[in-house]
Amino acid sequence: MAQAPAPTTETHTSDLGFSYTLPSDWEVVDTHPVLPVVKQQQSQSATSDEEKKGIECVQLALTARHGTPVSVVAVLELPFACFGQQLADKDLPGFAQGASEGLKRTFVISQPVYGTYMLGTHDFWIERAQGVVIGHPEAQYTVEVACGLLKKGAVCWLATAVDQATLDTFEHGTVTLDGEAPTTLVPATAFDKKPTP
Repeated sequence: MAQAPAPTTETHTSDLGFSYTLPSDWEVVDTHPVLPVVKQQQSQSATSDEEKKGIECVQLALTARHGTPVSVVAVLELPFACFGQQLADKDLPGFAQGASEGLKRTFVISQPVYGTYMLGTHDFWIERAQGVVIGHPEAQYTVEVACGLLKKGAVCWLATAVDQATLDTFEHGTVTLDGEAPTTLVPATAFDKKPTP
């Protein structure tokens, strides 16, 4: 029997020291025109100077979409050189929860579950929840946020997935972090270890 050809992929590489691979049938979207508006809105609701500085420094490294209804994957970066300090492992949950807060502007979030895991030498924090688009109860998604700390910055991968296959594509995307061996973004054991409060 002839084997089906393997799907082609596209790898996105960042100066912060990571890469992430998605199937090439995902459409990369240019979000640069809308990012300043989003940053301004978030900065107005920031509760501290540190939070405002973080919002100013965050960059959208990648936005890709797929299918109808549309599923979206986005990658946010916080370069430490811009932020003026390096985040420690104890700062990761707060940074990650800040990234997931942005989703609440679009989605009603329910049933969140959290986990922590390691990719090589890097700590990760993850949240998975159900998301319903505000004003559109028929538009239901699984929302997932996975964040980690690298040598040069903090990074969050966000997905709004319309089905399990799309969520699997997001989770099984190959990442390399600070030159370590490639691995999948979210291991099957990601939710086995719960974060400590």
